[in-house]
Amino acid sequence: MNSWPTLYLPPLPGSISFPELLLTTPFGDRRYSGTDAIRMYVCGITPYDATHLGHAATYVAFDVINRYFSAQGRKVDFVENITDIDEPLLERAERDSIDWKDLAADQIALYESDMTALRVLPPLAFVPATKVMDLVSEAISVMHSNGFVYQLEKDFYFDISSFLQGLPIPYDEALEVFGQRGGDPQRSGKRNPLDPILWLANKPGEPGWESVHGFGRPGWHIECCVIALRYLTGPQFLQRASSEFSIDIQGGGSDLIFPHHFMSAAQSSAITGIPFSFSFVNTGMVGLDGEKMSKSKGNLVFVSRLLAQGVDPMVIRFALLNGHYSSDRMWNNDLLLQAEADVAEIRAALSREEVAETLPVLQSIVSAIARDLDTQSALVAVKQWAKATQSGHLGGSAGELSRGLDLLLGLAL
Repeated sequence: MNSWPTLYLPPLPGSISFPELLLTTPFGDRRYSGTDAIRMYVCGITPYDATHLGHAATYVAFDVINRYFSAQGRKVDFVENITDIDEPLLERAERDSIDWKDLAADQIALYESDMTALRVLPPLAFVPATKVMDLVSEAISVMHSNGFVYQLEKDFYFDISSFLQGLPIPYDEALEVFGQRGGDPQRSGKRNPLDPILWLANKPGEPGWESVHGFGRPGWHIECCVIALRYLTGPQFLQRASSEFSIDIQGGGSDLIFPHHFMSAAQSSAITGIPFSFSFVNTGMVGLDGEKMSKSKGNLVFVSRLLAQGVDPMVIRFALLNGHYSSDRMWNNDLLLQAEADVAEIRAALSREEVAETLPVLQSIVSAIARDLDTQSALVAVKQWAKATQSGHLGGSAGELSRGLDLLLGLAL
């Protein structure tokens, strides 16, 4: 599927050095050195509602990773899925008396518009789950032949028992979380309460697809597993692999660590025989005015609504970058107002014919990003430069810094 328009990435002066990128993950630090291509998979949207700031914070963070590797001269194979068949989508479509396909198409278009406004680089492949049904069915058959699949009535489940030693949270907690996030731990007849569904037999009134496993649709985790493997490792993804890992980065919000990332990785290993990803990188949650941001609370802040209110998308992006990607944080109006003031000050400095030195600022931005995406420190360096420029310091190039801000931070100021 075609995604939103790509962007031109301006070059940096050759004197800027790029350290290896370090990212802190739930499973320890990961360093990315060398010149090989980076295979990055980021879990996409379920298109039943608009992009809120929690989504935006995640996609902006991975966009900075993408930009850093690209500026470093490395090829980035970036793939993102669309979960365009799932309970939340079907439930809202029924509630609003709208065809689920129309609802998905509308929300995908809105998401693409939001990402374009926020200057997020598009993925190499932007893949709806509904476009890979045959691949999902083939993958389940391979896992079945490898001994990881069993049938319960008309449904097919993945036997998780071989992977439980890698649970990221205690088993009792996992049972609770699994039930809250799409799992069915109470279903009688399962080998293990944590076994996730791979293929769900069709229910009356719901869409379905023909397969050797019957008429139905896939579970949540298998779609990401299949899309990541197919579009990042190639058409032969169902064959046993001999490399160390299938991909380099599996990304998404911290709410996906379990069960989604854990289950997707286990299913991938059941297919390929190797670990799924070199690293799992997760972004923190974004709250509002001291409370968790959620649909049930009715306090979601949508990017499209901010844009409709006339908020500059670069101000939104600046505000999202002014917090560490992996930390839970709060959004409030004061944060937005401060970002507006900071952006105005930087733009005023960039508009001058003579400005303070810019090469040291660019190196500071690069070094800050390399230290676990410390975009806060990067923005501090830019704000200090703006103040130095206002104080009359000279020796730099506004165009040079402007290009660097766009390339590295996605800020077109």
